Amino acid sequence: MVREIIHEPFILRMASEKADASDLETAADMYDTLVHNRETCVGMAANMIGVRRRIIIFDDNGKIVTMFNPEIIKAEHPYETKEGCLSLLGGPRPVTRYKNIKVRWQNERFQDRIKNFSGYTAQIIQHEVDHINGVLI
Repeated sequence: MVREIIHEPFILRMASEKADASDLETAADMYDTLVHNRETCVGMAANMIGVRRRIIIFDDNGKIVTMFNPEIIKAEHPYETKEGCLSLLGGPRPVTRYKNIKVRWQNERFQDRIKNFSGYTAQIIQHEVDHINGVLI
């Protein structure tokens, strides 16, 4: 189900709680909402649809990936960029990101995964992990 996007910074600044198997429906709603907003959005965090759980979803070069309880465990090569956000009104804002990151998360079966990401995909993941940590750009 496509969900409404939350724009209230007070809500978006609240850190999210650990996700579990009861959150699979939320992940499905996030998928539908991301696809619905695909022209202006490449990633989402659960709090963007009003659910304070540690779930992110993003487009990884045409493949939509869902991560439960993601953590960035390594970040290398910082750079400055500007980002916009579907949930934040106004134009792009300056932010520091890292070219290469290592992420630990759980898949839809809640199996642990670790993978390195780089480039634009790494940037999207960092943006969404900031969201679930209550950090806004």
